[in-house]
Amino acid sequence: MTDETPLFGSESQFSAFFDDPRWALAMIRATVLEAAHPQIGAALVDNSTFVAHPWRRLRNTFLSMRRMFGADPVVREREAARLNRLHARMSGSDPRGRAYDAMDRTARAWVVATLFESAVTMCRLSGQPLDQDTMERMYAEYRAFLAALDGDAAELPEDLHDFWRYFDRVVEDELENTEAARVILYRLFDHLPAPALLEGAPTLWAAGRAVAGPLLGAITVASLPEPYRRRAGLPEMPGAPTLMQGAYLAAGLARFLPEGWINAENIIEVLSLSPGSDDPRARTVTALRARMKRASALLRLLAPLGGDPDPDPVPSAGTGESRRSAEEFFRQVLDQTGDGHLDWPDLAAMARELSTRLDLDEPEETRLYDAFAAWWRELQAALDTDGDGRVSADEYATAVPSLAGPALIRVAEVLFDATDKDGSGTIDADEYRTLFRTAFHRDLTTTDGTYGRSAFVGDFLSFMSGRRTSTPYGPLLADA
Repeated sequence: MTDETPLFGSESQFSAFFDDPRWALAMIRATVLEAAHPQIGAALVDNSTFVAHPWRRLRNTFLSMRRMFGADPVVREREAARLNRLHARMSGSDPRGRAYDAMDRTARAWVVATLFESAVTMCRLSGQPLDQDTMERMYAEYRAFLAALDGDAAELPEDLHDFWRYFDRVVEDELENTEAARVILYRLFDHLPAPALLEGAPTLWAAGRAVAGPLLGAITVASLPEPYRRRAGLPEMPGAPTLMQGAYLAAGLARFLPEGWINAENIIEVLSLSPGSDDPRARTVTALRARMKRASALLRLLAPLGGDPDPDPVPSAGTGESRRSAEEFFRQVLDQTGDGHLDWPDLAAMARELSTRLDLDEPEETRLYDAFAAWWRELQAALDTDGDGRVSADEYATAVPSLAGPALIRVAEVLFDATDKDGSGTIDADEYRTLFRTAFHRDLTTTDGTYGRSAFVGDFLSFMSGRRTSTPYGPLLADA
């Protein structure tokens, strides 16, 4: 291993793999191995948005890894501090009463270990195994990544040979068939929501997911270490090892494409764009989708299917329609973790997403979290009628007006202050785009091209209380 090449930046081995299609398969595999760790799995189930908002989680993860492995040490230190603040807010206990803490050093080391081992495995499965020097260099990069987070890399063995013994021991002795691992393997792929840009094509997305979901699940299971598959009782699907090998080999063929043809960050950015975005890429995809819809309509006219083309019942007027609307808002916006209830981790996830969008530092980040915590206490007091410490969809639907209280107004005001970076008392076009990733809508643009506090707070309250859905906060907090 040479010492001259920097461990971070464009010359790192991590950077060489970042746009590699095989990396997508390796990341899924690494995530399952992380989720199989009891501490990590419990933290994911209680706090993560990967079920309800997987595409948003993916985008934020890629952005964070870009920062952590980038060449700028200032950016890396700032991102490490942000991740540590985020993880410091996650602790609790699993269903068996075992405590978990997202700042646990052994658990954090395991996350890094799964990323490294899965990168090595993806090369081996695709017929391009790493030589010893390259493997040692990449291991040094990941240990440096852990040191940037924890201050040192002592939880991972210093020697690569010792690492493999460490990895095998954790797989054999510590990994479990956790709920989080089962959700990723058997629920996430089969129920993966469409990314923002494809939400208008549910039939097309459902058809593609019905084929790709089970395949991804089978490929991932077949790629996991055999001792874990045996202990977790994962099924041995006939032909799955061959399918897995073929998927990695096919993805590995991308190395023959011209450089720059595949850019992971651009792909994720495009998928994250809402159809109403002013980004030219979003308009192009929206136009293509409109043509596909017209083609589908023509096919239905030429070869109509039997039965009712619109099986959904027409919504009835009155309370029933209002209740369905409230339950839909509860599922899409309030229940950020996708567990069917509203509790503090859901509101913490909102604060986390807003803080990430605005790239907040202390103390602005803490002010936003504190405002959401106060709102949660207000919601709990008003809506938790059965006293179980959380709010169900039914409890929410029967008391929607209670949402827009003083604490929610405080959340809106704190968010406005965080967005108004220059302290001018208004949000200009650049500040608006930072939060919403699109330009001013015509109905929000004033004569001086700014967004005032009262209008901002009013729109936020209207959206978060479920009264209005057509606001810029929809793509911000509701998109998958």
